[in-house]
Amino acid sequence: MDELLWRAAAAGVGVAGLAGALGCFLVWRRMAFFGDTLSHAALLGVALGLFLNIAAPLAALGLCLGVASLFAWAERRAGLASDTLLAVIAHGSLAAGVIAVSLLSPRGGGLESLLFGELLAVGDTELLLISVVGLVVALVSARCWRDWLSIAVDEDLARIEGVAVERARLLQLLCIAALVGVAMNVVGVLLVTALLIVPPAAARALSRSPEQMAALGAVLGALAVLAGLGLSVAADTPAGPSVVAGACVLFALCHSAAALRRG
Repeated sequence: MDELLWRAAAAGVGVAGLAGALGCFLVWRRMAFFGDTLSHAALLGVALGLFLNIAAPLAALGLCLGVASLFAWAERRAGLASDTLLAVIAHGSLAAGVIAVSLLSPRGGGLESLLFGELLAVGDTELLLISVVGLVVALVSARCWRDWLSIAVDEDLARIEGVAVERARLLQLLCIAALVGVAMNVVGVLLVTALLIVPPAAARALSRSPEQMAALGAVLGALAVLAGLGLSVAADTPAGPSVVAGACVLFALCHSAAALRRG
């Protein structure tokens, strides 16, 4: 049990820390629905993995990257608002994924575990994948942080300053997609967006700079994972929903503290 807990904590903290930092850009740009779209696509990726006999995390990761690339391309050419395009992709992916996983369930598809995650069942393979993807995402984020921040503040001004906006946005979407693809095993398809949105939204109440918000979002995400694991072990509750509940409690505490400070 100790080994399972350490592995779950390492996987959860790694994913939540990066999600708390990268999720700030979704909060700033009001693109929370992008995380939902990717998580729904991840479910379809798992179904394709079952059909093609590919490891579920790898299949989910691949399809998330594909959907992020498709969205970046279609956003410039389809003539549709971003939220409309995301809604079409999200609901289509979720419907196709649920149908496909249900049909393929005799071959190993556990729909409930995909929807709500299996943090305590994270194995060495999943932990290795999270570590590799997390390292790549962290390196790319560090390299592109200033460009991403410029785009979040003012896209037109970023172009004037010489930022390759389309390339930078694509890299940002791909990093978030990669994170969602590996986070699916931690909290599941339905809850993965919470790690991207709730900790940064909580950190925003107490932060005075973008860097401070990203750092605090990462810390709060990690704390939510540890609190959720503690609740899961103590009260025998599902680990994924417990992590999200912990993040929501931290959100309430942060905004209450900010309100008291202002008042």
